[in-house]
Amino acid sequence: MTRLAARTTTRVLAPAVLALAALALAGCDPVVDIAGADFPAWLLCAIVGIALAAIVRMLFAATRIEPHLGPLTLVYPCLALLLSCVVWIVFFNRI
Repeated sequence: MTRLAARTTTRVLAPAVLALAALALAGCDPVVDIAGADFPAWLLCAIVGIALAAIVRMLFAATRIEPHLGPLTLVYPCLALLLSCVVWIVFFNRI
């Protein structure tokens, strides 16, 4: 197989393998039933994490810690991600 053929094959197969893996793993996430509607648990965790980050922001502003933080456009999304992961671990950990 020539180098060009191998590169072309890899270019074609890599997205197909990634798409197949995404479809196979899509059914592995837990689903939460809220008022008869099914929501993926990661979406619920993201919403709760963002809400908790907003509450922590108000706490930082009230205690005057916010001016001493680093770049706020980096701090608060990272805080929301951290809190989302904590909510996931606390409520959906199957270990």
